[in-house]
Amino acid sequence: MEIFNRKSMQNIDRRKFIGKTALAGIGLAGAGAFITSCKRKPDIEALGLPPILNGAPKGKKLRAGLVGVGARGTGAAINFISAGPDLEIIALADVFQDKIDACRERFASFKLPIPAENCFVGFDGYKKLMALPEVDVVILATPPHFRPEHFLEAVKNNKHAFLEKPIAVDPVGIRSVITSAKKAAAIGLCVVTGTQRRHQQDYIETYKQVVGGAIGTITSAKAFWNQDHVWFREREKEWNDMEYMIRNWNNFCWLCGDHILDTHVHNIDVINWFMGKHPEKAIGYGGRARRVTGDQYDFFSIDFDYGNGVSSHSMCRQIDSCANGTGEVIVGTEGYTNCNNKIWDLKGNIKWQFEYPKDENGNTMEAVRIPPYVQEHMHLVYAIRTGKYVNEAEQTAISTLTAIMGRTAAYTGRLITWDEIFKSDMYLGPSKIEFGPVDMIFETPIPGTPVTI
Repeated sequence: MEIFNRKSMQNIDRRKFIGKTALAGIGLAGAGAFITSCKRKPDIEALGLPPILNGAPKGKKLRAGLVGVGARGTGAAINFISAGPDLEIIALADVFQDKIDACRERFASFKLPIPAENCFVGFDGYKKLMALPEVDVVILATPPHFRPEHFLEAVKNNKHAFLEKPIAVDPVGIRSVITSAKKAAAIGLCVVTGTQRRHQQDYIETYKQVVGGAIGTITSAKAFWNQDHVWFREREKEWNDMEYMIRNWNNFCWLCGDHILDTHVHNIDVINWFMGKHPEKAIGYGGRARRVTGDQYDFFSIDFDYGNGVSSHSMCRQIDSCANGTGEVIVGTEGYTNCNNKIWDLKGNIKWQFEYPKDENGNTMEAVRIPPYVQEHMHLVYAIRTGKYVNEAEQTAISTLTAIMGRTAAYTGRLITWDEIFKSDMYLGPSKIEFGPVDMIFETPIPGTPVTI
């Protein structure tokens, strides 16, 4: 099989792209219930939508450990304790002591001290945290490369879990997550992921309308996430290769999956959700125009083919001083929607719109009352305390793999099918995860430069 010549995805012998694997059958068969086409007017109760809550119900105290204590991880932990009563963060794990210190200070400012003996530093810190019997829930918010390994350990230790998206960066990781998700289901562990649009009331109500036939049969879609260039940290002289990359994780593909995964996966997930299935193949392009750091692209433009003539144009960009915006559009035979709060007929007249709540002065608010970042944790706590089971890991794995398929199409210039990307033994990352030198060269991929393996 011919693939792209990419030194930035070194070493090609360790990280083969398209190939067969013994685990190839896991996702397609196991995810069958999720990826089947939506019926036009289903029983709304059968859609498996999360409840919209004003707060998680009372119940047994739940104590959580946070793995990955950067800005997003700390934010997720705050969202968790904001979700309802008797919720605590009692343990932290990260590879950097300074991150642990900053997180502890943040919680101390809320008069929520985290004991030093429950704080673990190093690449094995997550194992020590998950071995604590008093931890009921783990929040996994490290760079996405580590998510599959951490999720596996959580399941081994019988912990409910919140997984930030994306939940992997390569097909090997995707299959690992799907396997762990099935093991979690077998022993009743609840799992919620950071695809917060699925927990956002205006999105949920719009979805109900679409599934109920408000726009007719879906014919096409588009999704977009265009923004300025993201942050980058200059290398400090005391940083070895590994530290430098992890402190700049969203600039390296093996750590974050490129921005088509890191951010645009939200939009891709919405399209899969409304379509009721994943695409069959992808073709597209991307490249670098302004970026001089890391090994990622500045932009992607991908056509996802959902079969039967239905496709979604998906684009994302990180370039300063350009027109920006994020969102999704689904078009049908009888109208179209922004997936968020409005449905129009084919002439552009509003057929339906979500009614936002009013504030204390009677003015209509511009957002839902409970932020979705909190609502998703309410759902997790609700599921644990009521026994109304939830496990979102597999559906998010499917959406993450969709983004990986699009990224691979752009990196290679090839038409990539679902079957081959699912079976791929592509693994991104060095052979050893440890501080020190890393034997990888990070150059950007060049489409149309095949290598036979």
